[in-house]
Amino acid sequence: MTFTKTSQKFGQWADSRANTVFGLGFSSEQQLTKFAEKFQEVKEAARLARDKSQEKIETSSNHSQASSINGTDDEKASCAGPANTHLKSENDKLKIALTQRAAGWTAPTLPVTAWPPPGSAANVKKWEIELQTLRESNARLTTALQDSAASVEQWKRQFSLCRDENDRLRNKIDELEEQCSEINREKEKNTQLKRRIEELELELQEKETELIDLRKQSEIIPQLMSECEYVSEKLEVAERDNQNLEDKVRSLKTDIEESKYRQRHLKVELKSFLEVLDGKIDDLHDFRRGLSKLGADN
Repeated sequence: MTFTKTSQKFGQWADSRANTVFGLGFSSEQQLTKFAEKFQEVKEAARLARDKSQEKIETSSNHSQASSINGTDDEKASCAGPANTHLKSENDKLKIALTQRAAGWTAPTLPVTAWPPPGSAANVKKWEIELQTLRESNARLTTALQDSAASVEQWKRQFSLCRDENDRLRNKIDELEEQCSEINREKEKNTQLKRRIEELELELQEKETELIDLRKQSEIIPQLMSECEYVSEKLEVAERDNQNLEDKVRSLKTDIEESKYRQRHLKVELKSFLEVLDGKIDDLHDFRRGLSKLGADN
């Protein structure tokens, strides 16, 4: 099997015997590269173990065949004591019998010795133990890969939950930004109201100045009664206008106070939400660091 990087954060490999293609996604290219390196290491280790086992089996087969025909020195050396001497004698008899048969006469009947020697059974047992060890190692690797796949699925679910939470927080931020826009509009409205109040105050000052002038004129020219009455009427109108303007000013001041109160209230809510948002963002960063650490450990 060969692991192939199909993108910066995804890779796949195929099992031709099972006719199956496996794929695995990662949160970063660094984790993908690390997994590919580990995959290659495990594959290389399995290949070396398989080659080593095959080499031992072939060596044992060739060794056993050569020993059964010629009685090689390696098999002779594997048996110690009287067994070694007995095998050597039997091999010499077999060689003599083969030479005599090739010369055209019949060799006497020779005793048959049991073969292969006891050492071959020990080697076979050793190879079976090594093969069982390789099978157990392969089972452990398969279990580790399955655990890794389960961990990846769990990380995907946690990442999906964090992404949903992030989307919800973004929507909340958008709402807060809209509220901030409303606050800015309220500020602009307050600015316009202040400007209007200033204009009304200037107009009031002008009316007061005009009123003062009219009073002076009424004192200076007592003989102009008709004009005085006219001025009085005008003064009354001006006073009524003044009263109306004062009422308007008070109403505008009340609106300004209410606007300031709403603005302070919105600022308090915004500050509280930003504190909650900062805590959520810190939790999200801690979770990502933990996720990165888990990925690095695996």
